[in-house]
Amino acid sequence: MKIDKKNRKRKKLTALAVGVILVYILLICPGIRFRRQKSSVIEVSKDAAERNTEEKPEDKKEETLTHKFQDVINQAERLFLSYDYDGALDLIQGIEGFEDDRELKGKADFYQKEKESCEPVNIQEVTHVFYHSLVVDPERAFANQERDPQAVGNNQWMTTISEFKKILQEMYDRGYVIVGIHDMVREREDEEGNILFEPGEIMLPKGKKAYVLSQDDLSYYHCYDNYGYAAKMILDEEGRPTCEYITPEGERVTGDYDLVPILDKFIEKHPDASYRGAKGIIALTGYNGILGYRTDNSYLNINGNLNDDKRQWLIDNPDFDIEKEREQAKKVADALKEEGWEFASHTWGHIKIGDVTLSRLIRDTQKWRENVEPLVGGTDVIVFAHGQDLGDWGNYNEYDEKYQFLKGEGYHIFCNVDQGQYRVHFGRDYLRQGRRDLDGYRIYRNAAGKEDSVSDLFDAKEVIDSLRPPVPPLR
Repeated sequence: MKIDKKNRKRKKLTALAVGVILVYILLICPGIRFRRQKSSVIEVSKDAAERNTEEKPEDKKEETLTHKFQDVINQAERLFLSYDYDGALDLIQGIEGFEDDRELKGKADFYQKEKESCEPVNIQEVTHVFYHSLVVDPERAFANQERDPQAVGNNQWMTTISEFKKILQEMYDRGYVIVGIHDMVREREDEEGNILFEPGEIMLPKGKKAYVLSQDDLSYYHCYDNYGYAAKMILDEEGRPTCEYITPEGERVTGDYDLVPILDKFIEKHPDASYRGAKGIIALTGYNGILGYRTDNSYLNINGNLNDDKRQWLIDNPDFDIEKEREQAKKVADALKEEGWEFASHTWGHIKIGDVTLSRLIRDTQKWRENVEPLVGGTDVIVFAHGQDLGDWGNYNEYDEKYQFLKGEGYHIFCNVDQGQYRVHFGRDYLRQGRRDLDGYRIYRNAAGKEDSVSDLFDAKEVIDSLRPPVPPLR
């Protein structure tokens, strides 16, 4: 009997507790609302999601707004990391309700303080490094050094993918930041309306160092075939630049087989490696086309003026359509510019600017205008081939015919090759900058202790590819 009474009492208490819980759920819970912060993403647990059988339209609206704000905040954070403080502040302060949100105002205050702590870069101390196409397969590229001149050239002038990745990482670790070459320049007009060049303003956090990067000859010349280089630049499924590579077995594969996609992904992972999204300069010739596409007029017909490489390529590709090649090349070039890359002339025929006659320079420039510019757009940057230049360091001779011609063609930024740490000169209406070759010859000599020309950038002994053979002297 006592047990029955206890059971009945327990049942009553249980029923009472259940009743209280039901009242709580029905009357109190609907009044509870989550406080949504515009700077954070609302996370709903799996159990809670399973309990909600219906979503109210207003809940969907609030969630959409929250995600919209988070997207804006993410964009602002990326701008901040790439040193575009004003852009980041504009986004944050433009969010509706910014003035009433303590967290957003705190983020804006932090951005402002970081901006104010930055220091101006000494433009005269902006170094410029350059590469050629990267070696994917060192064993193919460097084989037969004793009897293959192309293999010797590969060893001297080219950097391997492994070396480039190590250099990129070490320079980043040392505080180097890629800037655009046009960031170095401020243009202004004088009283007569003439354009004048003067050092621009680049603001970076203390300890950061600015540098310009360029890549020459991104045309994938015929002479690269079967030597372990990428075959061409293409667009991936998302429309971003990548590379096509042909394996020793003849299979065509897609991936990060050259400098552009490697650098793009590095900056995507480390936005603070680039100043406001700057990537680099792609300096193009035109005689074998551009970016791996045979776009030059010389491919229109097989005739006696063609060299053996072009002739054989046309024979091997009877269905070649130059207009399709040009269309594809332009799509890739447009995507490269969208990603932050710039184009420069490397002269159509890779000519020696100091040795050629004016008439040869005029013909060469016209070929670049006809064959390359329609695909990549105009440029005011010319990167001289073979390390030559129009004159000694300092101001150009204003009466030099070749200088006058190039200036008349719209070129105002001139780059040669110079292994000095810094080489920057402003003329009245132009910029000259020397570039440092980070190629096999330079890496090998520094790793072997034969010279010290890159230690401010990286440790050559740690960088050099184990598959690189001894590099012979240049001739």
